[in-house]
Amino acid sequence: MRRRALLGAASAGLAALTAGRPLGLRALAQESWPDRPIRLIVPYPPGGGTDMVGRAVASGITKSTGWNIVIDNRPGAGGNLGLDALAKSAADGYTIAVGQTSNLAINPSLYPLMPYEPLRDLTFVSLLARQPVVLVVRRDSPFRSLADVLAAAKAKPGELTAGHPGSGTVGHLVGEMLAHRTGVQWTEVPYRGAAQVATDLLAGRVDLYFANPPSVRGFLDSGDLRALAVTSAERMPVLPAVPTIAESGFPGFEALNWTGLVAPARLPAPILDRLNAEARKALQLDEVRSQFAGEGMTPLGSSPEEFRRYVADEIPKWREIVQAAQVQVD
Repeated sequence: MRRRALLGAASAGLAALTAGRPLGLRALAQESWPDRPIRLIVPYPPGGGTDMVGRAVASGITKSTGWNIVIDNRPGAGGNLGLDALAKSAADGYTIAVGQTSNLAINPSLYPLMPYEPLRDLTFVSLLARQPVVLVVRRDSPFRSLADVLAAAKAKPGELTAGHPGSGTVGHLVGEMLAHRTGVQWTEVPYRGAAQVATDLLAGRVDLYFANPPSVRGFLDSGDLRALAVTSAERMPVLPAVPTIAESGFPGFEALNWTGLVAPARLPAPILDRLNAEARKALQLDEVRSQFAGEGMTPLGSSPEEFRRYVADEIPKWREIVQAAQVQVD
């Protein structure tokens, strides 16, 4: 009886220590998080826009906290391979990832068999950045405005050609979205990467390119390419003379390539709150904002709930375009 009394007292003491803390000892472990390196999966190759965002934010968080964040590039299947690895990881805060428009909002409608379901299998931490698409033509193109392009496309349906870096990419679907909205038709020409599209545009093999700004910034600066319109709701600070599609006669038109920090589903609330706070703090650092500005990106930051609602709104918007254009992956 004496032994049972001692055990009971010990149990009561432990209960008192953990009173008011969710899940007892698990909460104590969360308070010590992180005590080892955090893996940040980037579902695209090194050197691209998504990789830059991930590295910039990771560097900013490390600067503020001293955490060790290791970048793990896992490209493939339009970003699906990396996010599938994330979704199958433990929800302990030691594996996070950078998601973006394609692998969170477009791919669920594009791939017949998705290895994960974003709204079910992921925790949304914070939006990180957004970037518009820019419609460009070569220097000697007869098109001086979006209106010129649409008039030519209407006069000769399907004759104009629009290059894009792959079926189902944001650049491809923005072109389809604009054609759908304006009732015109051009021929989409797929390539394997942005560099090849720019090369053929310069050579006159295609007429139009719906590009991410960094892939054509040098050509715009040199005058070899001319920008006609951007897909954001406001003009880009780095291209202030280029009108938006919305102000070119199509109010409400907006299509963005955005990124956000995600984690496995059921991430504990204390870890989610800390990750959200540190990511948003990193987005305020001058060096991070400077890197983003150089790529034509706008830093965002959001609550987890705002990010989740944003993705939930984006999925049907892109699904409509995928279905209307009958887009299939290569």
